[in-house]
Amino acid sequence: MTPRNTNSSGSSVSNDEPIAERIEDVDVSTEMQGSFLEYAYSVIYSRALPDARDGLKPVQRRIIFQMTEMGLRPDRGHVKSARVVGEVMGKLHPHGDSAIYDALVRLAQPWTLRVPLVDGHGNFGSLDDGPAAARYTEARLDAAALALAEGLDEDVVDFVPNYDNQFLQPDVLPASFPNLLVNGASGIAVGMATNMAPHNLIEVVGAARHLLAHPDATLEDLMEFVPAPDLPSGGTIVGLDGIKDAYATGRGAFKTRARVSVENITARKAGLVVTELPYLVGPEKVIEKIKDGVGSKKLSGISDVTDLTDRQHGLRLVIGIKTGFSPEAVLEQLYRYTPLEDSFSINNVALVDGGPRTLGLRELLQVYVEHRISVVTRRTRYRLDRRRERLHLVDGLLIAILDIDEVIQVIRASDDSEQARSRLIEVFDLSQIQSEYILELRLRRLTRFSRIELEAERDALRAEIAQLEALLASEAAIRTLVSDELGEMADRFGTPRRTLLTTARPSAAPSRSKNAPVLEVADVACRVLLSTTGRIVRVDLSEGVDALVPPARRSKHDAVRSALDTTSRTEIGAITSTGRMIRFSPVDLPVVPPQSVQLGAGVRIADYLAMTDRSERVLALVALDDERPIALGTAAGVVKRVAPGEWPARPDVEVISLKPGDSVVGAAVSEDDDELVFITSDAQLLRFASANVRPQGRSAGGMAGIKLSAGASVVFFGVIRAEDETIVATVAADSRALAGTDAGSAKVSDLSEFPAKGRATGGVRAQRFLKGEDRISLGWVGPSPARASGPDGSVRILPEGGARRDASGIGLSAPIGSIGRAIG
Repeated sequence: MTPRNTNSSGSSVSNDEPIAERIEDVDVSTEMQGSFLEYAYSVIYSRALPDARDGLKPVQRRIIFQMTEMGLRPDRGHVKSARVVGEVMGKLHPHGDSAIYDALVRLAQPWTLRVPLVDGHGNFGSLDDGPAAARYTEARLDAAALALAEGLDEDVVDFVPNYDNQFLQPDVLPASFPNLLVNGASGIAVGMATNMAPHNLIEVVGAARHLLAHPDATLEDLMEFVPAPDLPSGGTIVGLDGIKDAYATGRGAFKTRARVSVENITARKAGLVVTELPYLVGPEKVIEKIKDGVGSKKLSGISDVTDLTDRQHGLRLVIGIKTGFSPEAVLEQLYRYTPLEDSFSINNVALVDGGPRTLGLRELLQVYVEHRISVVTRRTRYRLDRRRERLHLVDGLLIAILDIDEVIQVIRASDDSEQARSRLIEVFDLSQIQSEYILELRLRRLTRFSRIELEAERDALRAEIAQLEALLASEAAIRTLVSDELGEMADRFGTPRRTLLTTARPSAAPSRSKNAPVLEVADVACRVLLSTTGRIVRVDLSEGVDALVPPARRSKHDAVRSALDTTSRTEIGAITSTGRMIRFSPVDLPVVPPQSVQLGAGVRIADYLAMTDRSERVLALVALDDERPIALGTAAGVVKRVAPGEWPARPDVEVISLKPGDSVVGAAVSEDDDELVFITSDAQLLRFASANVRPQGRSAGGMAGIKLSAGASVVFFGVIRAEDETIVATVAADSRALAGTDAGSAKVSDLSEFPAKGRATGGVRAQRFLKGEDRISLGWVGPSPARASGPDGSVRILPEGGARRDASGIGLSAPIGSIGRAIG
């Protein structure tokens, strides 16, 4: 049916005429771009990123402000969390209740924030479990949250309308302490994210006060107060290099380790006791990873894991160690394969002047300090204005009291209040505000005692006004006041540092902060010895390098493969047969005195480094700060010199790209005037100048070193110093003999008997095979036995009475005898 309307005369009017349509063509890409940008801005500014001034996201700021408006102070009772969520959602935050409650819960969790802002009552969750529903928990503000909101009634910050223009909310909180650095922040916006670590309040306040007193302070100056984050869960931070990068640029990373001690859990059984975990790592997650590692054979030596955590003793995980396993070696495996060692990536993105910025430590402190100066300045102006207004009223009251009879007569003679106000202004030279105040005054105030009170109040107001005016006139005085107030916050809410600091390298300067206890591990000179059977030991050289005078006593069939002078806390590298370098610190290695060095006292390096591949062997130890290239030789005859440089911070790094089936047989640092030596299984020896191999990057595959005949492989590769008196030792055997038998012969010659050849050639004959021999099973090139027991750390791998020297270098061999398998 056609719709009809009625005109003013009452007649019916038909609507048969077509209605004009308005259609606009919009480009889809333009509309999508505009809509996406609007959404991105909303997420960045209104949800995900904290403000650099108070360190709060909008939802957190609204929760704290609304709870102050509700009067949920620490000295009052708790209220249901659902009530807080409803008030915040209905008045200030037009989003879902679950998001508001999650933010409220985070503000109350002591393992998340270094200084919690909400006092929760009930189940607010744990690191492994979520909280109870909002209807079951209760909350009120903590005293620290009141400090963040202190002064809102004194016009210290701007107020903006809420989403429907019915209420006002603060644009930022006054923030009496640097909340962003103290409690950190995390959030994911559109195209950016933030992840900031918590810090110690006392340290951060100390840095802020130093910046207030010395505006030109450098990052190094501030790091004397703030050496590193202070995590709520404690633990240990390993290495400070990444932290310094984060403080300088706003981006960086650091490693955290659990606090673990070795204890006897029974009379005959040792165990690892975990009392502190890395930041935001729960015990159930650790237990699950340990069980997975044991099941997949990545972890060995663990008998059981028990969680003895309770409210009285706190976190306590007991990891049982099987008999025969070193607890220290098992702990290294746990650090590698479980969250007992975790990394934290710092990304300091916060809002500054309404825009996201990546800030370093100095910039974060500078933004906060400027905010506090602004807050204190506005508060001082507000207080000055209020005292001036009060003084104006007091002066008017004193005039009225002095001439009280005349004032009463003027008021009684007036027809109405408006005439009385006008006549008081005219007769007594009062202002409109003063006259209005006198008209509203009660007669009982017009006594002699009230006059004395008013005069005392006038004098006090004049003194306060003078102080406030002097404060506003001096920027230095404002800075001093801000500094003093920060000191009060540190006294009220500051606690000792929980997270210990350890330096990964001895070159890292220790912190001078009085509040940052660094883990006391003596950084002493030592020598790390690696044996041919894969055992590693540390020798304390605190008395001097010459302390290692006696030769290292070896077990049967054992000898020193590699020796390195270093310090106990320096990271060094272990080059393995698979072509990778594993970083480790010798600080936890067993120590033997220099007077009785015995390789058998060490631990298996495979256990210490948590190596799971049984076929992988450690060939050499190198210093990471050595500026000399590392020379490597492979079984397929490939040679490579790895260019020196800064090593990545990863636990292991590939130093050569190996072809399938190939493996590294030797490695050592080399200079251009050194020589590289290959010995092959078919008794060929090749020596050539190290300078003929140009240094390459870590990912390179090397170049041809020695030309191999069919079926031959390299059994030895080494670096020879030009000044050394060097010998060549080879052991021939029958490839058809059983492995481990003594069948065969050995030969010792001077290296000088072998002429140098060019790289990628076949070399010269090193030993003539006797009847039944067809391969070289062991080879070694190094210092002569007379020098092998000196302070360089090597041992007599060829005891006296062993193989005889051959002046010609060819043809004469002797039974293996006492040489055994000591040749590395």
